[in-house]
Amino acid sequence: MIVVIDYGMGNLGSIANMIKKVGYKCIITSDLEEIKKATKLILPGVGSFDNGMKNLEKLGMIGVLNQKVLIEKTPILGICLGMQLMTKSSEEGNLVGLEWIDAQTKRFVSDTLKIPHMGWNIIKHQKESKLFDEMESEKRFYFVHSYFVSCNQEVDILTYTNYIQDFVSSFQKENIIGVQYHPEKSHKFGMNLIKNFVENF
Repeated sequence: MIVVIDYGMGNLGSIANMIKKVGYKCIITSDLEEIKKATKLILPGVGSFDNGMKNLEKLGMIGVLNQKVLIEKTPILGICLGMQLMTKSSEEGNLVGLEWIDAQTKRFVSDTLKIPHMGWNIIKHQKESKLFDEMESEKRFYFVHSYFVSCNQEVDILTYTNYIQDFVSSFQKENIIGVQYHPEKSHKFGMNLIKNFVENF
């Protein structure tokens, strides 16, 4: 069962529609018992880091997610803020993140380029992953973000993207995958990525 986690911070309907388009069903839920039954998890997110962590805490989700992800090794895909919450901390707030990945979330700084980074951009591979099976060599995804993930362990980095600087646009550590871009807004590339996540992990 594919579960899209509803903690009050995400573009949930668009993600569910994308899953349906590639031929699968999902449920959108904040029910801990349903989350415990998941075979795949998606942690979306739009908004601020501290609000995201507060909502997960308030809904009693952190312990359940730690059990599913760290102990049971259930595949999880974090999208945008969902990816950032998997890190240790963020310059956007003061709370500790989920700490699943040895990384920090940092703010873009530029006197010349607009922040947030918004629009289509290309990803450059650092390592291979089944997440990108059967995609053309130049892969374009849709981004909207003012903060980015900085990984301390190069082995976790899947792809880089350049805006102001090279930043980590996706990571993977075993069953834990994060993408900074929005697959649900990325047309054929996003459909392919969601299909690969469901089928290959």
